[in-house]
Amino acid sequence: MFHSFDALTAFGHRPALLAEGRVVSYADLARRARDFAARMPAGRGLVAIEMVPDPDTIAAYLGALQAGHAVMPLAAGEARSGDGLVARFRPVACWRQQDGACALTHTAGGAPIHPDLALLLMTSGSTGQGRGVRLSHSAVAANAAAIADYLEIQPTERAALVLPLHYSYGLSVLHSHLLRGASLWLGAPSLLAPGFLPGLEAAEATSLAGVPHHFRLLRAALAQHPLPPRLTTLTVAGGAMPPAEVSAWAREMQNRERAGRPGRFVVMYGQTEATARIAYLPPARAAEAPEAIGQAIPGGQLALRCAAGQRIQRPGEEGELVYRGPNVMMGYAQEAADLLRGPELEELATGDMAVQGSDGLFRITGRRSRMSKIAGLRIGHDALEQALAAAGIAAAIWGDDAQIWVATEGPGATPDEAPDEAPDEALRARVADLAGIGAQHVELLACAPLPRHPNGKIDYPALKARAAQPAGRDILAAFARSFAPAPVGRGDSFRSLVGDSLQHVELSLVLDQQLGGLPTGWENQTIAALEAATPARSSAVPMPLLARALAILAVVVAHQTLWPVYGGAAAMVILLGMSVAEHRSRFLAAGDAAAFLAPLRRVLLPYFIVLAGYALVWQQIPWASVILIGNFAVTTPETRLMLPYLYWFVEAYVQICLLLVLLFQPTALRRWLSVSLFGVGLGLLGLAAALRLVPEFWPLPAGRSQFTLPWVLYLFALGWCIAAARSLPQRLLVLGLAGLVLPMAAWLGGNWYGAWAKYLSLLGLTGLLLFVQTVPMPRLWVRGVIHLAQAAFPVYLLHRLVPEVLMQPLVPLIPAWQFHALAIVGGIGAGVLGGYALGLLPRAGQALRAQGRAAAPRRAWQLALSGRGQ
Repeated sequence: MFHSFDALTAFGHRPALLAEGRVVSYADLARRARDFAARMPAGRGLVAIEMVPDPDTIAAYLGALQAGHAVMPLAAGEARSGDGLVARFRPVACWRQQDGACALTHTAGGAPIHPDLALLLMTSGSTGQGRGVRLSHSAVAANAAAIADYLEIQPTERAALVLPLHYSYGLSVLHSHLLRGASLWLGAPSLLAPGFLPGLEAAEATSLAGVPHHFRLLRAALAQHPLPPRLTTLTVAGGAMPPAEVSAWAREMQNRERAGRPGRFVVMYGQTEATARIAYLPPARAAEAPEAIGQAIPGGQLALRCAAGQRIQRPGEEGELVYRGPNVMMGYAQEAADLLRGPELEELATGDMAVQGSDGLFRITGRRSRMSKIAGLRIGHDALEQALAAAGIAAAIWGDDAQIWVATEGPGATPDEAPDEAPDEALRARVADLAGIGAQHVELLACAPLPRHPNGKIDYPALKARAAQPAGRDILAAFARSFAPAPVGRGDSFRSLVGDSLQHVELSLVLDQQLGGLPTGWENQTIAALEAATPARSSAVPMPLLARALAILAVVVAHQTLWPVYGGAAAMVILLGMSVAEHRSRFLAAGDAAAFLAPLRRVLLPYFIVLAGYALVWQQIPWASVILIGNFAVTTPETRLMLPYLYWFVEAYVQICLLLVLLFQPTALRRWLSVSLFGVGLGLLGLAAALRLVPEFWPLPAGRSQFTLPWVLYLFALGWCIAAARSLPQRLLVLGLAGLVLPMAAWLGGNWYGAWAKYLSLLGLTGLLLFVQTVPMPRLWVRGVIHLAQAAFPVYLLHRLVPEVLMQPLVPLIPAWQFHALAIVGGIGAGVLGGYALGLLPRAGQALRAQGRAAAPRRAWQLALSGRGQ
């Protein structure tokens, strides 16, 4: 097998990989792979590797295979989808990029796997929600050998690797070249980069593999630089290339051959389920049959089957393409338990419809699932796309038995439309004419640009979701506003974007308004799935949101009255611990302090706005609050060197976040966190419970210890444990620990009825958060709870300004109960308005950035027209 150390070493000092001007020989690659193998966990399991195209990552990949593990490649730079796959398939180890190096970031017990399993690849274009394809060692080896045979790969060949290595096509390039002792250039930048073709020439690459989209980009690049003389082979797969483009590339490569430089253009067809390759078109036949996928690869067989399952023998008769060969997958995997299953298939029904001509070549006619039957006519979506492409119209087609959808990159103009005809109507009429149906069956969707998967294929699910989006829904825009300035796409989810508690509440309100209720598990659903979601049938509010709303209400009431509603701020600390564990702990595990601390901006911005207001009124800067240490009793609010005691909450929260960053600096602790979120939570709770004793020995004056980090850290840790408790035994353990720690806190907190009321309330809240997911209530109440939860932090910051500043003239004019009621309602109202004002800031930022982008080309035109642009 190509990945064995002996096989690699056999090629000695021949070049294997070229990267950043350095050459890695086969002997060096074997040594690196052996080093990585020694660092792999013992036994046999699934290993996840972020497949960055560099020598160390490739060595880690080969080392994992040689150590007996199966590999699940992760897309480079796609942490969101990678996290989803790791959670689903539970690898024993995970290698990700850290500081530009391939590093072990995760180890765990892992799920058992079948002895034959070598690779777990995701179906083309899918992310963490796609189907896994289980491939055996023999399938990978057979496919690599077949490709090396029909491409006649020699040790002198050098492939330019522009395809992602988590993609079956990209891996097949790697496998087939390593098998024959050939080399690969890993330094390929984007095909649109000015230095791509010169770099290709400098690397002395002899072959280039790409998808049709790559070759359209390459055609544009050729306007600046010709193909390098040593480039002898171009291969295309990963989607259908229009026949006219196949003919053009085949003609160009044949012309190079006539000029004394051997050249060939090879059309290939395959699927991840067949370890990448099923058929190829011999280069000599590309000119006569540019629309064909060709013949089966060496060792494989192709056949056609009708709807009744019978084999089709007559040339020109359409049927489903079926493939047999040693490279057929073992089967699919939806979850970790599937990795233990053995081979389940002897042949692969591709789902593609095809015909075999009298010349023996196969031609794809469309997908079984990409057909519509309207007015008795069968309409192939792929054939319709190809017909439009031949007319110069780039479009994506899908539909059902009622209508055909056509998505174009902009207004639906056609090259030869009548000048007085609307572009959309001209395109609608053309599509209807090509399909043989009435124009009323054609729907148009302008979409610039057409969404594509990383492998260049059209993302049809994203287009369908966009077309199905009901009027009035703007979920993508809501996510974009909430996470600005970070880029947000329809394939993202709240969890993949690593939202914080404030964003969670903010988006809960948006979804409740636009979907008529919160979908269960919406945090894990993509934006596209949420846009296409049906309205909720039940009316309920998630328990953490209800707790947040009740907590801030308790804070406002307790600050205004003498009612015994204690513990509101403490409950908010518990909820903060839950949020950090759920949404931000991964950054601690990765050692990414900047990403972990980034959400503090949403807390500190309104805090410092309030601080600036106090500074203006006092004519003095409250320095203790500026540097966030006022809660440690360094001064008093009367000196105006710190804000009122109320704002201890912000200071303590920031201090807790900084403490966590320091705690998880050691690699061992980060590794522990990546393995056991619950175990770390228990450890943190133990540490925090010990710290709670510190104020008993070194108390601060005037009871101000209650505002400090040692006093409240255990509440944060308790929230962490609540979020991390997944199983019933874990939940019961957390409830039991809370039953010990919270009464201890009540006793240490003065052992009076107020302390016991507070901490027993928190114990009840702990039980609810552990065992109650949602609370049913009328729609109107749900909306009110979410609004209040969304405004919780602004309410906390602003509510005391209402009675202490705005309402002071009313003190002698109205009864005390009316004053209290107005202060409570007014404080909440001030927070809601403040939250709304803060929500406008991301929109203003987006508008300014958009204005800047729009102004740039406008300024360029103005300079050109004035003659100053030369």
